[in-house]
Order: sequence, then C-alpha cells, then structure tokens
Amino acid sequence: MLGITGPNYRTCDGLSRRSFLQAGVLGLTGLTLADVLRARAAQALAGGQAKDTSVILIWKGGGPSHLDMWDLKPEAPAEFRGEFKPIGTNVAGIDISEHLPLSARQMDKFSILRSVTHPDAGHESASHYLLTGYKPSNDIPSNEVPSYGSITAKERGPRREGLPAYVAVPQAPRNSMAAYLGVAYNPFSVGADPSENSFSVRNLTLPNGISLDRLEDRRKLLGSIDTLRRETDQTGLMDGLDAFTRKAFEMVTSPAAQKAFAIGSEEAKIRDAYGRNRLGQSMLLARRLIESGVTFVTVDAGGWDTHANNFEALKGRKLPEFDQAWAALMQDMYERGMMQNTLVLVWGEFGRTPRINGNAGRDHWPGALSVVMAGGGLKMGQAIGQTDAKAEYPKDRPLAPEDVLATMYQVLGIDTEREYFNEAERPVKILGTGQPIAELIG
Repeated sequence: MLGITGPNYRTCDGLSRRSFLQAGVLGLTGLTLADVLRARAAQALAGGQAKDTSVILIWKGGGPSHLDMWDLKPEAPAEFRGEFKPIGTNVAGIDISEHLPLSARQMDKFSILRSVTHPDAGHESASHYLLTGYKPSNDIPSNEVPSYGSITAKERGPRREGLPAYVAVPQAPRNSMAAYLGVAYNPFSVGADPSENSFSVRNLTLPNGISLDRLEDRRKLLGSIDTLRRETDQTGLMDGLDAFTRKAFEMVTSPAAQKAFAIGSEEAKIRDAYGRNRLGQSMLLARRLIESGVTFVTVDAGGWDTHANNFEALKGRKLPEFDQAWAALMQDMYERGMMQNTLVLVWGEFGRTPRINGNAGRDHWPGALSVVMAGGGLKMGQAIGQTDAKAEYPKDRPLAPEDVLATMYQVLGIDTEREYFNEAERPVKILGTGQPIAELIG
C-alpha cells in the first residue's frame, strides 16, 4: 500500500502533529478512493442539489497570539501589551499588528472575530473541539467525532469528477479525521512540501517500476478477488464494486487531479507573491485545489506554541510569512471571483496569555482568541466583538466556536441538525449548538 507521511511540528505537550494516510490505491487490501467514490454516489442518490461553495481552513496549530496579531492593546501595562504596535488598515477604525502590513491593505476583504472564547487550555482537547465542534470526553490523541472537513466530504462530495472532496496540505492535523464516518472521509493528504522543487503528490504518482499497464493488471486482479468475495457475499454489498474500483484507479491518473496539484504550472510572479516557503505555497495550492473542484482544503499552518521568545519568533518568521501569504490569497481570490463561493477560516485551538511570562513568551489562553473569516458571500471589512482592556475575556458579543462553525456550515449549505450514528449506535448531530453570526450573514 502507499504510505503518505508528512512533516510535523511539536507543541509543548510533546505530541508530534503527524499524519499517516494509507491510500490503498495500488494495494490489494484496501480501496480508500473507491470508498470515497462509492459514498459520493450514494449521496447523489439521496437527491437534492448542494450549494457550489467550498472552504479553506488555515489551521494555526499551537495557538496563535491574538494580542500580537489582531487585537493589540497599546494602552495596557507593558507586561500585557508586549513589543508590537498597532497600525491602521484600509478599513477606518480597525487596527492590526505592525507586522501584518500587507494584510492591513486587504482588511476590506476579511473580517476579524475578536470575542471568541472557550474554556479548554489543552492542545489536544481544544484542537478536537475546534476541529469538530465537540468537546472530547478526555484528552485523546485522535478523533472521537468527525472533523468538519470529513462531514463536508460526506455531505457534499467533490465539486468536480476526478478530484477528492477533502484535501490536507501538506498533511492532516491531528483531530481532522473522519472517526465513525469511516476512512472514506479522511482527508486526501498531499504528504509533501509544495515549496520544494521536487514536490510531487505521492498519492498521484506511480511508484518506480509501476507503469500504467501494470496498474491496469493490478486493477484486474483486484477485480477478480472481489468477484470471489461477491460470490460468497449474501448481502448484496459487493454489487457494483467493479465500477467504483475502476473509477478509483482512474482518479490516480485523473487529468483533473494532476492539473490541480501541479503547482509548478503557476506563473512565477504568483508563486513569488505568496512566498516561496511551505506556508505560502500551501495556501497557493489550496486556492488551486478549490478552483479545480475540491470542496474542503485544510492547510496545516502549525507552530504557534510560543511559550518562549514569542516576539522574536513572530516578527522573525511567523508573521512575515503569514502576512505575505494571506494578503496574496485575499487579492488572488478577489481577482479570480472566488470570494463569493469560497469561505476561508483562520484559527488555532486557543489564544495566548495576555500576561507575558518570564521567558518573553505567552502561554495557553482560551479565554479569548481572534478568528479570521473571509469570503463565502459573508460581510467583510468588520471587527466583530471586543475584549477587555487586557484582551483576557470578551467585553461584549462573546462567541463560541460552535457559532463560527454554524456560520461555516450555513455557507456550505449543510444542515447541522442532521444526525449520524456513532460507534455506540447513538445519534449525534453534525453540530450540537451554535448560531450563524448575524453580523457576517447580514
């Protein structure tokens, strides 16, 4: 089987955020892509027309500092306000960090939610909460309920034949999997850094020594094995498997998929605009995938767990790289007419402590975090909600993570009241609580 692994980063709990996806395309024991196609066909049979909308999630794993990016407090005492100063944006009355100058010129194309709050300060449990909408029963290392990327894959499927519905770039963050929905709805993990000259998507690249003819031979052999299985199957579940298997193999060499992932075909000036680094090229690849017909893309933009040297880490690399890529994405999507139908969501599992610690860092702080949303036909150019004088808690308009997700699901046209049965055969709603944010919906 094809093993897909990617780079990783660590948070202070010592757990490595590393994904491992068994594609199972060329093997004889699993057909993940076939499962995806089979599920997609079943969804189509259910009837109804889905909205032609999509989502890019930029996941800042580790917990980005709201005070040093989107919600500066220049009047607070020095041990809270930190080193950075606010600058104006192209929307009157909204200031952001001086280390986000390019984003400041694009403020009219996105909105900031400054009053999101929740009670969980643990990396794993908070990540599970914000990537699924459900608090886990304990600090688990994997999904207890499906991620919203997986739910989107199940409910919507891909927007174009020959492409996966749900893709992770460069890899899938922890807690972004399908849980009891099944592996068919796990993300299709790119598994490589798109900024590297040797970048290729191993899921779509035939191993050395495997030609298209040999691939076809393996497909026929797999079909024979399934025929034997079908002869002993009395449930009818194997009926039609050959067609799905054929489509799964076709996806491996799908022209649409090959074109979508071919980031090297982008003009040099566009690649330069995003930044020739992992984050910049990952965000560019996300735009390409959405434009090609993928429905949900997660960009793993982790590494924000700044317990020490917070300000050096942010101004030295993290903020300049994000600023360049984010501003380029906003401008690029606007010029391509993608802002109406593509929602971009930027957040991590929590914010950082307002009080600076003895190592010039900030620790975990879920009492307040800033969330950025763009596109999706929502109302942009806003700063919604306020925190108190030290950015510790919401001063007004407190928002829960579920409210953010309810807004996202509304853009996607997914009914949050729909229920799935978990492993205990109990019904679980897509989202238990939360209301779309009125200021964004209009």
